Amino acid sequence: MQTSILAFRGRRYLWAALALIVICIAAYWIDDPQEPPNGGTLLGYALGTLGALLIVWLTWFGIRKRNYTSTSGSVQGWLSAHVYFGVALLVVVLLHAGFQFGWNVHTLAFVFMVLVIASGLYGVAIYMRYPERLSENRGGASRSELLDQLEDIDRRSRRVAQKLPEPFQEFVTSGIRRTELGSTLWQRLRNEDRSRIQLPGSATTVANQGQEAAMDWLAEQQSRADADSATTIAELSALLRNKRKLLRQVREDLRLQAGIEIWLYAHVPLTAALLMALLTHIVTVFLYW
Repeated sequence: MQTSILAFRGRRYLWAALALIVICIAAYWIDDPQEPPNGGTLLGYALGTLGALLIVWLTWFGIRKRNYTSTSGSVQGWLSAHVYFGVALLVVVLLHAGFQFGWNVHTLAFVFMVLVIASGLYGVAIYMRYPERLSENRGGASRSELLDQLEDIDRRSRRVAQKLPEPFQEFVTSGIRRTELGSTLWQRLRNEDRSRIQLPGSATTVANQGQEAAMDWLAEQQSRADADSATTIAELSALLRNKRKLLRQVREDLRLQAGIEIWLYAHVPLTAALLMALLTHIVTVFLYW
């Protein structure tokens, strides 16, 4: 990911974005509008038009990455340009405004643009770090394979529990049914374990984070059981320890995946807000400026 985005084709889009920045700064330095620099000068209009076109083009990336039959360059190349020209856009708009801001719709558009750029840079940082951490956490397996392993442990636990009295079977069934991996994005992002279990002899459920309550109950039952039952309970405990390890892997996988996805919940709505504010900015300028 680092190579394909930031260093794509010898960082060609980095150099292109830097060239654009240098040209805009040079034009701003040379320009002499006989009034304080602002968006209403000839250069201000030119830079504003450039900024608006950049915003529309950068937004188009969301459509391009879903068009798998497009021949207009690779998605990696588009993303590399998206990153570098997104940063260059900040300089272009600052020069367009002549560094003049106030409490108006024009500044609102600028604020939305800054938020979009900031959320985009956060997304780049996430995509550069998290995929590798995902791979390390999975240990070469896919998430579906980890879930298959969990299902296999549950099936084996049910079979082992069949050798023990009925309360053990109810105990295993309760633990399986009430194990949670995170039903909401926020829970997955916090790596929150809301698992519960109903222990034999109890009319209510208790918290079972990390399968601790289940492990403690099995340990207590093993200490009271005869030799044969203790061996079977030990087998059940071993399966539960393996399940606990797999659950930690799956929850971490879901947490990292949520971290990859969460920034889009800000980036996409902010981009939509930016487009609306940009349109309002343009209409306002031509009607009232």
